[in-house]
Amino acid sequence: MFKVSVMYPYEKGAMFDFDYYRTKHMALVEKHMKPFGLIKVGVDQGLSGGGDAPPPYICVGHLYFNSRNSYEKATAQAGLLLRGDIVNLADSPDQRDPGLTARP
Repeated sequence: MFKVSVMYPYEKGAMFDFDYYRTKHMALVEKHMKPFGLIKVGVDQGLSGGGDAPPPYICVGHLYFNSRNSYEKATAQAGLLLRGDIVNLADSPDQRDPGLTARP
């Protein structure tokens, strides 16, 4: 399984609409990437970096595909549309971490 984590770093004063991301943006991701092999999505909301520290990431989205090739096809077809929606939820760029998911 191929997993891509899309991370939004915490920045003091930065705008991030978690509800929009979780409901509307991820619905767009599913609609436009499932035809190319998206299996499932997940969303984590950062709450704390320990103690009184802010979280390192305000949000992390996870996209699961059967293969890297499926992800690359989905991104080639839907990437521009999905990246264009980011302005509706955040005012700072995301970071991506693609990799293989190992099963024990």
